[in-house]
Amino acid sequence: MLPPYKTVAYSDFTDPVAAGAYREALGRVEANLGVHAPLVIGGERIVTDRVIRSIDPSNPDRLVGTASSASNEHAIAALDAAWDAFPSWSRRPAAERAELVHRVGDLIAERIYDYAAWQTFEAGKNWAEAEADVAEAIDFCHYYAHQALEMDEPLPVYDYPGETNESWLQPIGAGVVIPPWNFPLAILVGMTVGPVAAGNTVVLKPASNTPLIGWGFMQAVEEAGIPPGVVNFLPGPGSEVGDTLVDHPRTRFINFTGSKEVGLRIAERSSVVHNDQKWMKRAYMEMGGKDALIVDETSDLDAAADDAVRSAFGFQGQKCSACSRLIVIDSVHDELVDKIVERTEALSIGTPAENRQVGPVVSEAQYRAILDEIEHGRAEGTLVTGGRAVEKDGGYYIEPTIFTDVDPNARLAQHEIFGPVLSVIRVADFDEALDVANGTEYGLTGGLHSSDESRIERARREFYVGNLYINRKITGALVGIQPFGGFNMSGSNAKAGGPDYLRLFMEMKTVARRFEA
Repeated sequence: MLPPYKTVAYSDFTDPVAAGAYREALGRVEANLGVHAPLVIGGERIVTDRVIRSIDPSNPDRLVGTASSASNEHAIAALDAAWDAFPSWSRRPAAERAELVHRVGDLIAERIYDYAAWQTFEAGKNWAEAEADVAEAIDFCHYYAHQALEMDEPLPVYDYPGETNESWLQPIGAGVVIPPWNFPLAILVGMTVGPVAAGNTVVLKPASNTPLIGWGFMQAVEEAGIPPGVVNFLPGPGSEVGDTLVDHPRTRFINFTGSKEVGLRIAERSSVVHNDQKWMKRAYMEMGGKDALIVDETSDLDAAADDAVRSAFGFQGQKCSACSRLIVIDSVHDELVDKIVERTEALSIGTPAENRQVGPVVSEAQYRAILDEIEHGRAEGTLVTGGRAVEKDGGYYIEPTIFTDVDPNARLAQHEIFGPVLSVIRVADFDEALDVANGTEYGLTGGLHSSDESRIERARREFYVGNLYINRKITGALVGIQPFGGFNMSGSNAKAGGPDYLRLFMEMKTVARRFEA
């Protein structure tokens, strides 16, 4: 019997006890930097000659650790191992699968600060962002364990004279999980344990920027007693290992979260039917966003400014849900911009281990791409604060950056930068605000700060996003409370952390039997 589901409560790091416990975790993790993560295929740990180096983005000279890098042959072997494990795992009672998945969450919860501290070093997350990521991973394990039990119940069908009729859901097979680096535990765990709780088996290819965090999850999977082959761990290059897994005729489903460009490429490749392929692959692409917060003249401007800054610059804006467009009614534009600039310039920039509000972006490639976008943006808007690199230990630090006078159709307002860059767009009225908000190819998150009930109701109907937030920040969806996923080019709207998620990895079977006369 599983305990009732509830989300993990966050720590108050102003409490000296909590702060001390996090610092102790940082010390334990720092003492273990340099570890190596092997491949895990069918329960066997494999060390390869090729390695992925994981570095601390706040100090690139510091090696967090290394991971073995898989080949095409390893990819095929991992998929074979997943299929070998599928018959026994899929037939295992749902209650047993649920208990094991729940146990993974329990194990992570027992060491929540250690898992968070790995993110501080490998992903550049400060204490609150790192703990929230781990808490979400735990929530996914616990919530999907409960959902597996619900999905195991027979589906309701009507009676028919002279027959018995049954319908139920069953798992579909072995699939591929390709998570992103920005929520290197939460999204990785959710994308993996959802299909697994439903009775499927997976090959997990973690992001190359954050393989050690994925390795920590794999250790919890093994410790929890999930059988070998149910989850296979396969770090490696997407252009090689990823393509092999996506293209393979035995791949039953692909579960991807990442950029639009990569997601569309995977969607296209997964639609091709190869020789000996018996099914149309199920492919779920959760991609990017160009998320907008509307602020009107009836709002509490201080609250709106607080939420805009938190939404734009939390984890350096490296969230698909981050606020990258602020759409402001003309009459309060200047006052709101002043408040936001003041709050942004007060943010402390520095080492995540010191719990600064703004840390480094995740990699040199990301750092250079964001700075290029900022440089391009100088010709499209008025740079009112930020816009520069920050020199500290060679880390990948960029000032939180705000542009005003941005045209709704400019690149600044259309392209997902995935960094600490906020574009402010002035509009005449609420009608124009909604038009601008809906004027991108994305539709992930959005928000409205207003006290006008008629506008709030219009936003509920007309603001075309998968997750809409009223009078609060537009990041931080909670598992089981705010199912998460977007519209349009934001992806498949799979709604992670929602009641239908496991259904995506199951199929319905119906059996009708006529009584003998």
